[in-house]
Amino acid sequence: MKQKVLLVTMSVGLLLTNACSMFDDDGVFRNKGKDYLLSEEEPYIEVPEGLDSDAIGELYRIPKIPETSLLEDIDGTPRPQILSTNVLEEEVKVQSLPGGRWILINRLPGEVWPRVRSILNRNAVPTALANATTGVIETVWLEFQDDTEKNHRYRFTIEQGVQPKSTEISILHMVMTRAAEIPEWPDSSDDEEREKTMLNVVASELAGDASSGTVSMLAQEIGGESKVDILTPKEKSPYILLRLDYDRSWASVGYSVNKENFSIVDQDRSAGIFYIHDQVGDEEVDKPGFIRRMLGAAVKEERVLEVDYEVRVLSGDDGVEVRIFDAQQGELTRLDSLRLLKKIRANLS
Repeated sequence: MKQKVLLVTMSVGLLLTNACSMFDDDGVFRNKGKDYLLSEEEPYIEVPEGLDSDAIGELYRIPKIPETSLLEDIDGTPRPQILSTNVLEEEVKVQSLPGGRWILINRLPGEVWPRVRSILNRNAVPTALANATTGVIETVWLEFQDDTEKNHRYRFTIEQGVQPKSTEISILHMVMTRAAEIPEWPDSSDDEEREKTMLNVVASELAGDASSGTVSMLAQEIGGESKVDILTPKEKSPYILLRLDYDRSWASVGYSVNKENFSIVDQDRSAGIFYIHDQVGDEEVDKPGFIRRMLGAAVKEERVLEVDYEVRVLSGDDGVEVRIFDAQQGELTRLDSLRLLKKIRANLS
């Protein structure tokens, strides 16, 4: 009996000890919601010389915030960036310009990387190189039935897209005769038709691929820095910075300013200007009055569109800058300029 009493006493003592640590001085449960504020940043693990340090790194990197001073001018929480119109539904399409063609899919590179590798495996296309950090996949030398005297191989480049949370996949084709020495990768495909065929095959497979839930941790750094940023420096008006060549930038901006409520009235490629009409309010202007509706006069009168904004695409030191101005008054307020730039940014392609 004495032994049982001793065990009960010890159990009660342990229970009271644990319970005391759960309550604060006022006898209520302590809120641990802000304990993270007391945490301290630990130094990186130092790997001795001669050992491989590639396995040690940041799993969840915090991206750099573009230069911005706009937060100083806003009271309260700023509105989030406008989402692209196709962000909720997966969309795969092939885009092309005179300088090349690529697949655009509105998924992150970390999601697209394992899907492309799976497509190659399913189609029995072996890979000689797969670098998830740079987003490059190279196939082995392949032999086609219609060209048995030559060998072919492909390079797939997966990188961040221009649209938010999107990925671009470009393909490079190389051909060589069997007796020749292995050449360096060309700047453009040796056979555009074979490149186009492979591009269409991959795009078709992606569109019908159901394995979209897989994400590669190794591929989350694909693409490096963002291709597009909205910058709001103190000394200048807000603008979009495109880290693309000018031809691609001009085409991408032209595509964007012809969507949503925008329409292009005119454009001057040599000056780098799009003249834009904002369609907001046009429905009320074009809506027929009571008498016209009674008489059945439903024919619209043709109306010349007014130029509301000028979107200027200019080459800068760090890339291509996109700025917007009021067609009559010139400079816009910083908040109006940012609002319109976000609309353009959301539909860049």
